[in-house]
Amino acid sequence: MTTRNLNRDTRADLLSAAERIFAHKGYAAVGINEVLSSVGVPKGSFYHYFRSKDAFGEAVIARYFQQYLAEMDEILNGAGQDGAARILAYFASWRESQSFGDCAGKCLAVKLGAEVADMSEPMRLALKAGTTEIVDRLERAIIGAAGDGSSPFTGDARATAEALYQLWTGASVMAKVHRTLAPLDTASTVTRQLLGI
Repeated sequence: MTTRNLNRDTRADLLSAAERIFAHKGYAAVGINEVLSSVGVPKGSFYHYFRSKDAFGEAVIARYFQQYLAEMDEILNGAGQDGAARILAYFASWRESQSFGDCAGKCLAVKLGAEVADMSEPMRLALKAGTTEIVDRLERAIIGAAGDGSSPFTGDARATAEALYQLWTGASVMAKVHRTLAPLDTASTVTRQLLGI
């Protein structure tokens, strides 16, 4: 009989492992056994924590966005910088997080977005909720930058926030397809042009 660490949060371990594995392989290509074995959890234990693979995927996405949004808030609420500088810092962080060998950080929404949108309504809704929160924060940041005078922006902040998120998401996909960060550099240039910074 194997002795397990009684202080271990098995559910959190499973979610963390799945996030890493899904970021590399996608959702459909990963079996539950692969995730379970990566953290040393017996096969029969999965349904103690999750009612189905889709419920598991939904929980992985929710956890991912919870962490992502906390990091985003830290950047966009950074002290000592004006609003425009915080927006640029956020997108610089996005660019830095993109790697072709180790898809960590801001990768999961890009990786799973198109794959699960048609296969799992709960997962699609979790992605929609998370990406909406990102756009909400970008919208507030744009309004803040215009308000503190660091951006001359006078347009529709919501539409621009949506366009920027779509731009950067698409640039992330193209960066992976072409294995170059050039699309993200282009996105950065367009971001500066849209916001006048």
